[in-house]
Amino acid sequence: MTIKLGFVVAEFNRDITYMMEIEAQEHAKFLGAEVTESFYVPGAYDMPLAIKKMLEDGKVDAVVTIGCVIEGATQHDEIVVQHAARKIIDLSLEYNKPVSLGISGPGMTRLEANERIDYARRAVESAIKMVQRLG
Repeated sequence: MTIKLGFVVAEFNRDITYMMEIEAQEHAKFLGAEVTESFYVPGAYDMPLAIKKMLEDGKVDAVVTIGCVIEGATQHDEIVVQHAARKIIDLSLEYNKPVSLGISGPGMTRLEANERIDYARRAVESAIKMVQRLG
């Protein structure tokens, strides 16, 4: 059985999330999974609603989030990631399906974000392992 993944990808910092998405797709293919849906949202904060819709539709075994939150002059980046991550966990528990966290940040520079593009690969691997282990 091929594991079906849905991707929820943030458009904010698209130069970085695009590279993350490509790595995630390649890694999913390498691991024998199929990306059957991709949903693009403005930013990481907008992910929970898209994740919920994808889980409600029931066409995927797991959802992989892909985003990048770079540090700004305020603590906005911390608030965005904290609240998005909390809701992502809640949705995973509510629908009994893995939703992996492939959002890099907060508190990083653009250079550090480029160095963390592989977070997307880790998120794919986590989603696949959880589907396999949950049966």
